[in-house]
Amino acid sequence: MENYRTALILGYGRSGKAAERLLQSEGTETMVFSEENSSFTDLQKALAGEVFDVCVVSPGFALSHPWLIAVCSAGIPLLSELELGWSRRSGKVVAVTGSNGKSTAVKWIAESLQQAGLRAAIGGNYGVPVSEVVMDEPVLDWLVIEVSSFQLETAVNFRADAGVLLNVLPNHLDRHGTMENYRQTKARMFRQSVDGDCCIVPYELSRTLKADAPGAQGRWITFGADPAADYSYRGGMVFRGEEEFLDLNGTPFANEVLGGCTGAAVGAVMGACGIGSAAAVAAARRFTALPHRLQTIAEIDGVKYINDSKATNLAAIATALQACGNRIHLIAGGRAKESDFTFIKEILAERVSGLYLIGEASRTMEAAWKGVCPSVECGTMEEAVNCARAAAKSGDTVLLSPGCASFDQFQNFEQRGERFAELVGGSPDSGGASA
Repeated sequence: MENYRTALILGYGRSGKAAERLLQSEGTETMVFSEENSSFTDLQKALAGEVFDVCVVSPGFALSHPWLIAVCSAGIPLLSELELGWSRRSGKVVAVTGSNGKSTAVKWIAESLQQAGLRAAIGGNYGVPVSEVVMDEPVLDWLVIEVSSFQLETAVNFRADAGVLLNVLPNHLDRHGTMENYRQTKARMFRQSVDGDCCIVPYELSRTLKADAPGAQGRWITFGADPAADYSYRGGMVFRGEEEFLDLNGTPFANEVLGGCTGAAVGAVMGACGIGSAAAVAAARRFTALPHRLQTIAEIDGVKYINDSKATNLAAIATALQACGNRIHLIAGGRAKESDFTFIKEILAERVSGLYLIGEASRTMEAAWKGVCPSVECGTMEEAVNCARAAAKSGDTVLLSPGCASFDQFQNFEQRGERFAELVGGSPDSGGASA
């Protein structure tokens, strides 16, 4: 663990405030700059007049941001808030990254560890900064961290006793540029792995990810639906090799969508952590969905209403459609993070009875999917819900799975999901399956 005399902190959201609190508790002098309260000129003056040992970066700052370029030009090393908190941890670490499904996996893993009688807490992209967790819960057996690609951009020494990459699907290409760069950013989680660590990855990506993480010393473990994976899902069961390991029948994870990814991955984590299967199965049976993730809001006149507002990329739409069956009235749109809308046309044609488009991307989506399924360019959430409700019949599903960011019309995906629930007349905190 490295201590610092002085630190520059960029960003003053929850992660920036947590980093400031942690560093000041260690006697570090801190100076904070945020785009809400500071200008680039202010930062330049500070860089010219002060000497900083480190710059702690909030995940909202891309490497191409002028502020980060200026800091690097001044010779100040960058440190993510994630890595700062991680460096002060007690106990062991499970870290989970991926394009979709991270929060659900993290919640299930932490609850499984707690079910086994261990002290486990969640931090990172899940909502509570790691720096905050290690201060508030200094004695843990396991720290379970949700890790985003944004946090990994500035990771240097970060590693996990059990690191998991769930999937790599088109996402955040507005920031990472290409799928190759995005995948390699995700693979940074494994580069510092040491002997005894476990690198848990999808079977079909294992060879590519090994090449993306040169120098990794951890043991590679594969998971997925393919029986050749070390941990594979088939018919409600996760197998370890040929051994029945997790019986997920009767849980939200007993399907090809969640079982083949999250179920098999969590099985691999339990094996890597030396935890018996009983704790994970018990946690799965008690599992309650996180809000805004394939969350059943209401069933009205035989029509099921599902809030999947957390689906901010097209791959997440595909996952939601697979999970929800057929006769789906899909509400999609918002601020696009991708430019190629064509790859989900087949599943739209198979499963969607009506498409109701909102937000900035609605016209682009309508043009890309024209003729695939009946569509209406609604503009607002209110109009989309009204149109979907009018069209849906008993046995149908109205699904909010936007496939886009929310920032054109809402503060965040949570507000978007809450607005959907209000319009439907259900509660945004009800249960349901989760992806």
